[in-house]
Amino acid sequence: MIRVRVMLIAVVGLLAAGNQASAQWMDTRQTMGFGPQFFGGASPIPRETVYYPGSYAPGTIVVDTAERRLYLVQGGGQALRYGIGVGRDGFRWGGVHHVSAKKEWPEWTPPREMLARRPDLPRHMVGGIENPLGARALYLGSTLYRIHGSNEPETIGQAVSSGCFRMTNDDVVDLYNRVAVGALVIVKN
Repeated sequence: MIRVRVMLIAVVGLLAAGNQASAQWMDTRQTMGFGPQFFGGASPIPRETVYYPGSYAPGTIVVDTAERRLYLVQGGGQALRYGIGVGRDGFRWGGVHHVSAKKEWPEWTPPREMLARRPDLPRHMVGGIENPLGARALYLGSTLYRIHGSNEPETIGQAVSSGCFRMTNDDVVDLYNRVAVGALVIVKN
């Protein structure tokens, strides 16, 4: 119980300090023993820096749906590679967009189309660990799609979503802290 109180005090203090606090929070929860298993689980596909030649500018996000990987171009022929969950058959898409908004612990309102397929879904969920959008969301232009967190790490590397790109909460927080609103997002289908 004391451990939980200490963690909550740390969270409140760090949230007040802004985005830099997000990275500190990640370190704090690791030190306190609240690793990926507490925050939604570790990714079955580890984040890593890889060789990534091409003409994309640093800061560009390239989503490769066939490979089920997301690349954040770093420049110098390198990129950070993350494992992602992608849209299931019939829900994959491609195109070029920009990050139009970023939200921490976003609220979720399922679109009409999703509710028609799944009437059992809640009509609205406040942000939090149980919310399917997870810890962070990057909104893609005016589409219904997002790059977002998930508390279901077993879905990373799978084709299970309705078109959004899922990441573990740890990975989406890392990406969120590195990407600015306006960043170019290229989705390869």
